Amino acid sequence: MAEFVPPTLASETIARIGSFEVRNTLIASTMVIVFWVVVALFVRRRKYAMVPGGIQNVMEMLIGGFFNFFDGIVGDEKKTRKFFPLVMTIFFFVIVSNWMGLLPGFGSIGFWETHEGKEIFVPIFRSTFADVNMTLALALISVTSVQIFGFAMLGLKRYGGKFFVNPFRDFIGSFVGILELVSEFSKMISFSFRLFGNIFAGEILLLVISFLVPYIAPLPFYGLELFVGFVQALVFAFLTVVFLKIATTSHH
Repeated sequence: MAEFVPPTLASETIARIGSFEVRNTLIASTMVIVFWVVVALFVRRRKYAMVPGGIQNVMEMLIGGFFNFFDGIVGDEKKTRKFFPLVMTIFFFVIVSNWMGLLPGFGSIGFWETHEGKEIFVPIFRSTFADVNMTLALALISVTSVQIFGFAMLGLKRYGGKFFVNPFRDFIGSFVGILELVSEFSKMISFSFRLFGNIFAGEILLLVISFLVPYIAPLPFYGLELFVGFVQALVFAFLTVVFLKIATTSHH
């Protein structure tokens, strides 16, 4: 019977370009970007029709539905128009990354190499967010964007006043400001490990089930992972828009 080899917590290096390491999760993320570039170019070539049909109709329904959903959260259409490109880019990138990791070949096509005297399997493709570095990078983009929007829409004094309060004038407010500042950093941690934990756990689950009972038994779990991939993308985008709304609301 073949030996079960669990996936590693970190992504694996597939090749090197000078000192730059090409990792399997980086290859997957590049594939996602290429996919959306091709979709965007295809939609652009179709041109805009006053009476939509086909892919334009699908895209209009998708974008319109999500815009109304996020606008209901923000409660200000002007703000929603500013937040929407960032939030939807995150959603589309995460959901395709999660679903692409379920394609045949991800985690199963690779090569064996010797590491510290042990034979380990190195997959050429791994789900983008099965590496905590990738989830941390996306969390940094999200949280940094929240700060930029906060400063841009409220100004340095009003936005900074949420975090830095004169303790001699308002001791409680000063303490709350410190907690708010700490919470901004904690958002990156929660964002990173929430997405990483779900995707990595799903990867292990599918490998275990496929190893024990191949072919038929994994099918229901693939359906479950499709749903989880959608939920994780929606949660990441939802929390980003909630944090954007809070950051751009004046503190009283």
